[in-house]
Amino acid sequence: MKNFFADWGKTVAGPKSRWVTLILWIIVIAVLSMVWPAVNQEESNGNSLLPGDVSSVQAAQIAEEQFPDEAGNPLLMVWYREDGLTEADYKEVQQIYQKLHQNPITGQSFIPPFYKIPLKILKTSASEDGAALITPVLFDEGASVEKLQNAMEELKSRIKNQVGENPFDVQNSTGGLYLRFTGPVGIQTDASELFSQADITLLIATTLLVLILLIVLYRSPLLAVVPLIGVGFAYGLISPLLGFMAHHGWITVDAQAISIMTVLLFGAGTDYCLFLVARYRDELQQEADKYEALRLAIKGSGGAIVMSALTVVLGLLTLLLAHYLSYDRFAVPFSLAILIMGIAALTLLPALLSLFGRIAFFPFIPRTERMAKELEEKKGKPVRGPKPRSRFSKAVGRWVTEKPWPIIIGCVIVLGGLASFVPRMEFTYGLLDSFPETMPSREGFKIISEHYPPGKLAPVKVIVDTEGKDAAVQNTIAALPFVKSVSEPRSGETNPEMKQFKVTLESDPYSPEALQHIPAIANKTETALSAIGIKNAEDQVWIGGPTATLYDTKHVTSRDQNIIIPVVLIVIALLLLFYLRSIVAMVYLLATVLLSYLAALGTGWLMIHFGFGTAAMQGLIPLYSFVFLVALGEDYNIFMVSSIWKNRKYMPLKQAISEGVSQTSSVITSAGLILAGTFAVLAVLPLQVLVQFGTVTAIGVLLDTFIVRPLLVPAITTVLGRYAFWPGKQ
Repeated sequence: MKNFFADWGKTVAGPKSRWVTLILWIIVIAVLSMVWPAVNQEESNGNSLLPGDVSSVQAAQIAEEQFPDEAGNPLLMVWYREDGLTEADYKEVQQIYQKLHQNPITGQSFIPPFYKIPLKILKTSASEDGAALITPVLFDEGASVEKLQNAMEELKSRIKNQVGENPFDVQNSTGGLYLRFTGPVGIQTDASELFSQADITLLIATTLLVLILLIVLYRSPLLAVVPLIGVGFAYGLISPLLGFMAHHGWITVDAQAISIMTVLLFGAGTDYCLFLVARYRDELQQEADKYEALRLAIKGSGGAIVMSALTVVLGLLTLLLAHYLSYDRFAVPFSLAILIMGIAALTLLPALLSLFGRIAFFPFIPRTERMAKELEEKKGKPVRGPKPRSRFSKAVGRWVTEKPWPIIIGCVIVLGGLASFVPRMEFTYGLLDSFPETMPSREGFKIISEHYPPGKLAPVKVIVDTEGKDAAVQNTIAALPFVKSVSEPRSGETNPEMKQFKVTLESDPYSPEALQHIPAIANKTETALSAIGIKNAEDQVWIGGPTATLYDTKHVTSRDQNIIIPVVLIVIALLLLFYLRSIVAMVYLLATVLLSYLAALGTGWLMIHFGFGTAAMQGLIPLYSFVFLVALGEDYNIFMVSSIWKNRKYMPLKQAISEGVSQTSSVITSAGLILAGTFAVLAVLPLQVLVQFGTVTAIGVLLDTFIVRPLLVPAITTVLGRYAFWPGKQ
C-alpha cells in the first residue's frame, strides 16, 4: 500500500501533473454544475417518515380513500382573544370561509362549511372559556413546500384585508384578535422558513470557525485557507451528484440532512487535510525537494486517510438499513460527502500543496537543517521555523507508558461515571418539541393545549373493517379507563363496512403516557371483532392520528437502533482487523470508542437537561450520535495506532507507544478541536434535534481527543504489550 501511495504522489502532485489534477477538478465541477441541479434545488420536506406497512400510515391511506373530507394535509387556524371571541370575530371567520369556498387558494382540497353554519352552532366549536377557536383548511397531500408557503401568504393577505388589522402580529396577551397557523401545514412551512434562514448562518459560522481555528493552530493564514479550498471543491462536486440522484428519485434529501452534511464535510474534510499537512511539514524538515517531501507524506499518511474515510463511509452507509426515513435519508449524502472529501484529500490537496510548496506554511516555514543554516548565514540572524514537538505531548507519551494502570483506572472511572447517566435519560418523539417556542405554529399549538381538553388536541382514529357485522367497538373502547369519549361510528364512503371512531384520551395525546395506550386500544378493538366471529381481527384494525404516529415512530426507531448498532460495530471491527491485523487491538479500540460514546451521551443528557432546561432528549439522538461518534472516533485511533505500529518496527514497544502519542498529539488535537467545533456550530440552528445532536457529538469528539486517544488507548496498549498485536507479529 505504501508503494502505491508513493507512486500516487507523483501521479497527482508532480511538477506537471499537479496542474492536470487541478484543471480536471475544475472541469468536472463546472460541467456537472451546468448539467445537473444543485442539491438544494431538490430538497424534499415531506412529513411522512414512517414505512408504509405501519398501522398509522395504513390508517391515513384508508382515511384518504374512505373518509376523503378528513384526508389531505391540514392547516389549523387558531383564533384567540384573551377576553373571549366576539360575535364580530365569528362573522369574520364565516366570511373568510365563504370566500375560500368561492375562490379556493392554491392547493386547497377541502374546507368545512363554516359559512353555512349558524353563529350559535359555530360558537359551540370554541373552547369552554370562549377564548379560542380552531378552524381547519385541508391541502393536497402532494403539494410542495413552496406551494404551501405561497398559499399561506395568500391566506394571510386575505385575512388581513378581511379583518382590517394584522392578527398575526398581535400577541396573545394584548387583548386583540390573535391568529396563528399550526397543524402539519403550519409546522411544515414554518420549519422550511427556519431552515432557509439558518443555512447561510450555518455556512458562515462553520467557515469562520474552521478558519480561525486553523490560523490559531497553524499560525499560517495561507495554510488555513488550503483545507477550506479543498472542502469548497469537494462540495462543488457533491452538490450536483446528490442533486442528480435526488432529481431521478434515487434518493431523498431534506434540509436537515444537507445542514449536517455541510458540517460533516467541514469537520471530517479538514481532519483529512490536517493528517496530510502534518506529515508534509515533518517531511519538509528532512527533505529539501518539496516534491519528494510530498511524495513521502502521501506514502506515510495515505493508508491512514483511506482507512479513516472508508470507516466513516461504511459506517454511515449502514443507515440504509433503517426503516425510519430520517435515518435512511442521511446515508447516501453523508457517505458520498466523506468519499469525495477523501478523494480530494489525496488528489486535489496534494496538488495545491505542491503548487504552494513551503510558502504555504509562512511565516513558520519548515526547512531542512542545511537550508536553515544557509539562510541564517545569508540573513545574519536566526530564521523562524515550525514549533518543535511540545514538551507536554512528550510528557504525556512518557506518562502513559510509565503509569498505565492508574491512567486506565482513572479514565474508566471518569467515562463510566458519565455513562451512568444514560439509563436516566428521557426521550421525546414530538416534532414540535424540537422547534423554538416563538415559532408561530408552536404558539398556535400552545393556545390549543391551554384552552381545549388535552385529548381533543389530537384524537386517536380507530378504523375497523366490521365485515358487515355489528361489533361493540365503541362501548369496548369507551370502557378503557384512559379514554374520555368515543365518537359515533362513521361509515366509509365506498365501503360502508369500514367504520371510523375518534377516541379522545384523558391525557395529553403527545405525552409518553398516551403512547403506551395505543396497544391497549388496538387489543381491545381486536377483541371486540373476534367476539363477533371475525377471523384475523388484528388485520382488520388500523390505529391512526398523531399519538399512533408517535407510537410507531418510537418502535420503528428502536428497531433501527437494534439492527444498525450491531452492524456498525461488525463493519468497523472488520476494517480494523484488515488494517491492523490484530484481533486484540480491534477489540479494545472498539471497546474504548463505545465507552466514549456512552460517556458522551450521558454528558450530553446532563447538559441538555440541566444546562438547556429541556425536559427530554429527542429520541433520534442516540443512533445519530452513535454512528457518527463510533465511525469518527476510530479515525483518530487508526491514525495514532498506525504510528505506533510503524515505530514498533525499529524501536522498543514502550518507546514506540510514547513516540506515537507525541508524534500524533498535535495533529489529532487540532483535528479534534475543529471537528468538535464544527458540530457545536449546529447550535445556531433553530431545530432542537440538531442542537442536541451537535452537542452530544461535539462532547464525544472532545472525549476521544483528550481522554481516549492520548491516554486510555496507549495505556491499554502498554499493559497488553506484545499481545496487543496478536495474532500479528511486531
